[in-house]
Amino acid sequence: MADSNHLLEQAQREIEALSKTSPTEAGQADTQERPRASTEHIDALNEVFALFRINYHNQYYKAYSDASVLGQIKKLWLDSLLRFSPATIRRGAREVIETSEYLPTLNKMITACQGDPKKHGLKDPHAAYVEACQAPSPKAAFKWSHPAVYYAGKASDWFFLASSSERTAFPVFEQHYRRLCERVMDGETLPAPDTPALPETLETPLTKEENQRRLNELRKTLDL
Repeated sequence: MADSNHLLEQAQREIEALSKTSPTEAGQADTQERPRASTEHIDALNEVFALFRINYHNQYYKAYSDASVLGQIKKLWLDSLLRFSPATIRRGAREVIETSEYLPTLNKMITACQGDPKKHGLKDPHAAYVEACQAPSPKAAFKWSHPAVYYAGKASDWFFLASSSERTAFPVFEQHYRRLCERVMDGETLPAPDTPALPETLETPLTKEENQRRLNELRKTLDL
């Protein structure tokens, strides 16, 4: 317990240090090209390293024995993991710890954060894009493979998807879809699209004879 407390205290000191040296604060060009690291992202990353330290104790200290190098490694990880929400980063770390005996590489951590969409009934982004583009109107009434496809299409704008080339539209759709997939894999249940309500009364189509009768009456009225 004493060792764990010591490690957690050390992790907290690193959180404070990394908060003061966020990689996005290095220069103006950086802040324009990359999203700024939020406090929530920094905290999540340092929680991940604290968990790795506790679970992979000997491996951790062997790999990160140099404190200055560790700081640079954390900056690299932070830059690479900014695409994910803090909740997703924490979920990825839990998955790594539960499934691997070895300290993960950044690549393995990214893979864990991405998760396996198929386990949640989610298509790959391009297949979802094709489904969104081919779905007939009304969109809400279509039988979607998953609500995430509908909401990604709606967020992208249906007219934009229909009128733009794949090269232009797919990256926009993919960004919305991946964010929705993250939410689903983090445990959120997306509501089904609102299906348009049926009219309270259904009109019976007129017969051919009734249509002709009304047309004749209209001609008389207009003196045709």
